[in-house]
Amino acid sequence: MKKAILATKIGMTQIFAENGELVPVTVLQAGPCVVTQVKTVANDGYSAVQVGFIDKKDRIINRDAKGRKEVIHIHGANKAQQGHFKKAGTSSKRFVREFRFENAEEYTLGSEIKADIFTAGDHIDATAISKGKGFQGAIKRLGQHRGPMAHGSKFHRHQGSNGGSSFPSRVFKGKGMPGHMGAVKVTVQNLEVVRVDAEKNLLLIKGSVPGPKKALVTIKETVKVDA
Repeated sequence: MKKAILATKIGMTQIFAENGELVPVTVLQAGPCVVTQVKTVANDGYSAVQVGFIDKKDRIINRDAKGRKEVIHIHGANKAQQGHFKKAGTSSKRFVREFRFENAEEYTLGSEIKADIFTAGDHIDATAISKGKGFQGAIKRLGQHRGPMAHGSKFHRHQGSNGGSSFPSRVFKGKGMPGHMGAVKVTVQNLEVVRVDAEKNLLLIKGSVPGPKKALVTIKETVKVDA
């Protein structure tokens, strides 16, 4: 059975391995996730499992004596979403994601997926939205070199020449420029699971995982296979 789970990033720390080595790890709150839908080839044309993570309040609409609407929890789950989660026998969820598995039929509607599906030594791929760093120059954003730092220099952290003066007399499309940095979807592959705390649903992943604290992280079995 293929394995995947949704998690939130708690932060980083370090632990000692059995051989005494100091290992930097990222702590993730992994699950529990609830299977909210099982998609099959017969019904949907493909095989997949839909899971929900973290409870979410329902949107409630009250009416006063004059029939005017009063919405409570405006960002809560609407009626359609509430009905969808009710079929799975679970409360409304904040995050809903789908994993395309060939063995989706092995999962049952309403069942829980917890951190203990992974064990120490497993290798995973972690996907999240990276930290947003705002508008940055070409040196920080693209790793370009700075100019001379002497007093006679007219640029220090400026990008430098962008195009030829006579030919092609323009800047090529796609040239790296200063601009918005970060806040993009990033996947780090082949990370090692160092430790699993089944009681608290915690995963300790060796190294760094993309995203700020409290970010949603998608954990899947790695697509890379060691030779």
